[in-house]
Amino acid sequence: MRLYEWKPAPNPRRVLIFLAEKGVTVPMENVGQGFALRPDYVQRYVPATVPMLELDDGTQIGEAMAICRYFEALYPEPPLMGTTALEVAVVDMWERRAYELGLTGVAEIFRNTHPEFKDRSLPVYGARLPQIPALVERGQWRLRRFYELFDAQLGANEFVAGKRYTVADITALCTIGFAHFAKLDIPAEYTNFQRWYRDVSSRPSAAA
Repeated sequence: MRLYEWKPAPNPRRVLIFLAEKGVTVPMENVGQGFALRPDYVQRYVPATVPMLELDDGTQIGEAMAICRYFEALYPEPPLMGTTALEVAVVDMWERRAYELGLTGVAEIFRNTHPEFKDRSLPVYGARLPQIPALVERGQWRLRRFYELFDAQLGANEFVAGKRYTVADITALCTIGFAHFAKLDIPAEYTNFQRWYRDVSSRPSAAA
């Protein structure tokens, strides 16, 4: 198998941290080229997104959480997606909120303001999609809501989904990393979020 990634991007980083937490090593290939993907990779993988895991039989698995679920089934310890029906549901709920509010919020701001993305405000190759200024405001609303919800949750919990580090923490951590890259730091008033970020950033997997 081979994992195709692009280290500056938040979605591949979600998988890299997940694998580091599992202690799993797989062959990897960086397919980034500046602020774009290499043309040969775009031809190889029709959705033209990263990450993508290609199995030995040629099967291609895209989307960060789909890849993580695959490895969770292969390597269940340590569990990063919950072990009971309730844990699985709670982890999935908070991971989804981190993605929909946080990661998507930063992406809307970044893709609709950065000059490198003036004609591709969505990750779609072969089409010109101009930036939409109104989406910046929506992205800012998403991000504010993300900080509010997660700060309250982390006021009562060590980690996002409770007592254990999970994929919900990984997606939230990668969201903050992406936000830092876009010069969108955690507001000072969210002290619970600040505490959590210091803690999870110190984990060896965060440097993956």
